[in-house]
Amino acid sequence: MRIRPLEISEWSPKILEKLAGMARAEPPQAEAHAEEGSRGESRALPVMLKTVAHHPELMDPFLDFSRTIARKGALTRRDSELLALRAAWNCRSHFEWGHHLEYALEAGLTREEIARVPVGPTAEGWSAAERALLEAADELHERQHVSDEVWANLAAEFSDKQLVEILFVVGQYTMLSMFVNSSGVELEPGYESLPAKPSAG
Repeated sequence: MRIRPLEISEWSPKILEKLAGMARAEPPQAEAHAEEGSRGESRALPVMLKTVAHHPELMDPFLDFSRTIARKGALTRRDSELLALRAAWNCRSHFEWGHHLEYALEAGLTREEIARVPVGPTAEGWSAAERALLEAADELHERQHVSDEVWANLAAEFSDKQLVEILFVVGQYTMLSMFVNSSGVELEPGYESLPAKPSAG
């Protein structure tokens, strides 16, 4: 761990007030998908947020952005979580994978489907829309650009608003993977880490 997580007593009062307001405005667990935990009080503030708390001026708009993607997105939660898992896998982020595996299950992805995410878009069983999402996530990871062919596949399945969001979702969870991997944020006990890489055969 390269940056010490801040204890709650060290947090900016403005951020604590914002989080309290968000909790009052949403039903229980509503912010889970916004990187704010999904296991009640003991998981309400994952260590990633405790690290970001060193920079309250950044954390304030970050919470709003994350909450918008999580709770007000044009994509279904299922599609958004599929993108998040593939981004976490591509970035080798144990933290993001562990948290989003739970969110994905809540969003309706099955264990069998989640097990196919490491294989990627070539795995059997994906719909045309899901395959296009995974292809887009891979191309964005590999070269920060979606090819014309994959874009056409996306455009056949998603609205313009959803197309915009797809790019932001992959970017969001790539950014968070970069943050946790580089700052040394550790996955909390009780979450599942990245699975082994699928065999070439």
